[in-house]
Amino acid sequence: MTKKTTHSPLPAPPLGECPNLSVIRRFSDDEALPQGGSGEGAFLYLSLGSNLGDRAENLRRAIALIDERVGAVQRVSSFIETEPWGFQSEHPFLNAAVMVRTTLSPIECLDRTQQIERELGRRKKSKDGKYHDRPIDIDLLLYDDLTISTPRLTIPHPLMQERDFVMIPLREILPSTEQ
Repeated sequence: MTKKTTHSPLPAPPLGECPNLSVIRRFSDDEALPQGGSGEGAFLYLSLGSNLGDRAENLRRAIALIDERVGAVQRVSSFIETEPWGFQSEHPFLNAAVMVRTTLSPIECLDRTQQIERELGRRKKSKDGKYHDRPIDIDLLLYDDLTISTPRLTIPHPLMQERDFVMIPLREILPSTEQ
């Protein structure tokens, strides 16, 4: 069953609302990937979602904290509104994807994004396919071309291909492979 996906009238955060004005902006498909500083580090792709409180502000705050604690945010997708996936709720989600240049290991990225979730009000993680409303959700999707499968972390994210709310924003920020 395909969930309804609608584009939100809310754009990605305006430059004036991000503390690091140089990193949050749109890139066209034909622009080269920014290399950020020394060019060292990995490209990490994250999915963000919020369906409680000021959803857009929750996403903006999460993006600013990711930029501060995980790595330099290189690209941010549009924000899209979607129906909850995997559970019933009257609260729709606002979703986005970000590309980050990081020197942290994948597990350090996981630890830091989970800390950001807690700071922004997330009280419990989904377990055994039981999902719930939440002010913020941050999932690690891709980390360069690395494949990881551990009890704590699986990369690429195992369900990302099944979720339009992940794939639509992710496709927007992935570098174009067309020549």
